[in-house]
Amino acid sequence: MPKQIKKVQQLDKQDFDFELFYKNLEKVSGKDYILLDPDPKQLFKKIKKSCELIKAAGGLVKNVKGNYLFIFRNKKWDLPKGKVEKDEKMKEAALREVEEECGVKILTNDEKLCKTYHVYTLGSKLVLKKTNWYSMTVKGEPKLIPQKEEGITKASWLSKLELNQVLKNTYPSIVQVMEVGGLLEDNIVVKPALHAIKKI
Repeated sequence: MPKQIKKVQQLDKQDFDFELFYKNLEKVSGKDYILLDPDPKQLFKKIKKSCELIKAAGGLVKNVKGNYLFIFRNKKWDLPKGKVEKDEKMKEAALREVEEECGVKILTNDEKLCKTYHVYTLGSKLVLKKTNWYSMTVKGEPKLIPQKEEGITKASWLSKLELNQVLKNTYPSIVQVMEVGGLLEDNIVVKPALHAIKKI
């Protein structure tokens, strides 16, 4: 049991209704929850059955100066990503989305960093978004052109010293991608959070 968990509530897995559980979570802000189970794969399968699965892909992009590409969308810092189209491979989708959303040409798109999951509501439906993340590079330090029709108001190259502004206003899954990508150093304090991530 993680030490930071102060209150524990046991749930009946047989009658566990993830949709109801999630709707109750939406009513409470500023708290982290973790589901523990002796068979997490089986529990995750049950959760997936409650949701519509959407596949997405994105990139952690580095330029020649060692700065990283971040976008500002929906009043939060984010990484470029988007939905995978029909018959499109994850890696291809990641490349396309980064180039479309930021107006850059990707030089290399080799390493798969990780995959993340997050849940949100779309109308009356629960959606589970699975996102594959890839490490990418560009030539030089190209000018960024944010895709405003996708709600992106800003695209910026940020150094590791500038990442605190991102950490203060981003999503837990983005923090995890940053951690896996080696962006977070010992001198940067990250507020503990619980995330859904599967390292490769």
